[in-house]
Order: sequence, then C-alpha cells, then structure tokens
Amino acid sequence: MKKLLTLIFAVAIALSMSSLSFAQDAPASDKPMDKKEMKKDDKAEKKAAKKDKKMKKEKKDDMKKDDMKKDDMK
Repeated sequence: MKKLLTLIFAVAIALSMSSLSFAQDAPASDKPMDKKEMKKDDKAEKKAAKKDKKMKKEKKDDMKKDDMKKDDMK
C-alpha cells in the first residue's frame, strides 16, 4: 500500500512540474496582443486624423462665413 501511495504521489508531482514547464513556453500569445494593440493604435490615428480634418473644415467654413459677413457690410 505504501508503494502504491508513493507511486501516485510521485506521478502527481511529475505531472505538476511538467505542466509548469509547459506554461513557460507560451510567449506566442504576445503576438496576437501586439496585433490588437497595433489595430487599436491605427484606429486611434485614423480617428485623430478624421477629427483634425473635421476641425479644419469647420474652421474653413467659419472663415467663409466671416468673409461673407464682411462683404455684406460693405
């Protein structure tokens, strides 16, 4: 009985140690995270560019309105 218990205990320890070593071999999961981060950065850049373009357009429209008001006053 002691031999069987010792064998089961040894197998349990061996399995737990091997699972720890396999868990350390997984840096490949970093790549999808990097891709996700790159996509988020690209989206943020596009959003910022779109916002900048919108602001420029609004500024241009405001300048046109001001010019039209000046022309009307003359």
